[in-house]
Amino acid sequence: MDITIKKFARADTEAVMELLREFAEYEDLLQFLELTEERVERAFFADGSVAEGLVAMADGKAVGYAFFFPNFASFRGQRGLYLEDIYITASYRRYGIGEKMLREIARLAASRGYERIDFLVLDWNESAINFYKKLGAEMDQSERHFRFINDAFKALAA
Repeated sequence: MDITIKKFARADTEAVMELLREFAEYEDLLQFLELTEERVERAFFADGSVAEGLVAMADGKAVGYAFFFPNFASFRGQRGLYLEDIYITASYRRYGIGEKMLREIARLAASRGYERIDFLVLDWNESAINFYKKLGAEMDQSERHFRFINDAFKALAA
């Protein structure tokens, strides 16, 4: 199987949106999926956008994607990338595609002088947790992830 990893481009939007729907179903979060092609355009391709992505291609089709953006860890003084999503469609897992994508993200981060990759994993996703640990990722169990969104965000911004 010939696997290639390429930079996410506008032409990939429809295929990646379908993969994202699969991912949302897999994580039982489909009811929260609000991403539209317009939001993809704004986040990834508009002037000043900071979101980036990679697409895994195999057998002539998109079989995985990763979305990420720059971040900063103040206590350590380290710049890095925050991995928002990484997903490989079920029938293409266990072929090394996820590791290949993570290595590409790490090389990209290192080429920019960054020192870390941060991400979250749902607590029930043992296969993902084991995958990341196998690659050397450290799990910080002392943190809780919070967000201001929808009405809470609007109230805070008012």
